[in-house]
Amino acid sequence: MKHTTRKVVGLSLVSLTGLAAFVMVAMLALILLDVVRGGWSHLSWQFLSQAPTDGMMGGGIFPALFGTAALTLLMTLAVMPVGVLTAVYLHEYAPPSSILARVVRVAVANLAGVPSIVFGLFGLGFFILFVGKGLDHALGYEELHWAQPGILWASLTLAVLTLPVVIVSTEEALRAVPQEQRTASLALGATQSQTLARVVLPGALPGILTGAVLAISRGAGEVAPILFTGAAYFLPDLPTSLNSQFMHLGYHTYVLATQSPDVEATRPLLYATVLVLLLLTFALNLVAVLIRTRTRRKAAAGH
Repeated sequence: MKHTTRKVVGLSLVSLTGLAAFVMVAMLALILLDVVRGGWSHLSWQFLSQAPTDGMMGGGIFPALFGTAALTLLMTLAVMPVGVLTAVYLHEYAPPSSILARVVRVAVANLAGVPSIVFGLFGLGFFILFVGKGLDHALGYEELHWAQPGILWASLTLAVLTLPVVIVSTEEALRAVPQEQRTASLALGATQSQTLARVVLPGALPGILTGAVLAISRGAGEVAPILFTGAAYFLPDLPTSLNSQFMHLGYHTYVLATQSPDVEATRPLLYATVLVLLLLTFALNLVAVLIRTRTRRKAAAGH
């Protein structure tokens, strides 16, 4: 009787979890089908390479595409060194009873749960009004130069947003490296820094790169943090300096959906823009999978 009950419970759990997974996949498939059906016909090289025209009711999305790429690149350059070094300190150097390490872990956990719009307000208040004004005063600018929205402040705001992803993924990657490898390296006379550089980090590289690309894919699709820190409503020119404003695919999608004088006329542009943003996100996730697979194969071949 007990065996039958356990079997029924097991089948019920399998059925429920399978149904939940099917519902999630079906919802994603419906969204993708709707986006592809509405935007594929408008997707072309001209759409990708031209600037918006006719009040954003025609033309393409090249400024938004370029702005998204530049923003993501600057964000990556800002978040990766800080995130990786923080994770290395927490896992490799901090004593188990370190109060500083506990405070940092609590801060990282809290940052991961903060709504993205709050990061935008933080970027406005700290980077633009505090740091930017301080730079203007220190460098003697009479007019606003750094104390205004720009691609630098937007990228730093996104770096703060994605910092928990990089720290957690790097720490998990470091934790996956067997302790025996560290012990063997130290026993052979290597210092802790040499062991870290030649044994631990190469072994953790697949996880670090995967976390980096996932953080990049998240940052590329965020809109709320850049609303106050640099994104422009309409700007056909490309950003030429770190304090220039820029167009962004996510914000451009929002503008086409809510601010257009003729929503029906811009619907094909809207769907095509969403399709490009989704393809970009999927491509970044695919890159993460390929990097992880390739580095794992190299590590296995080396051993």
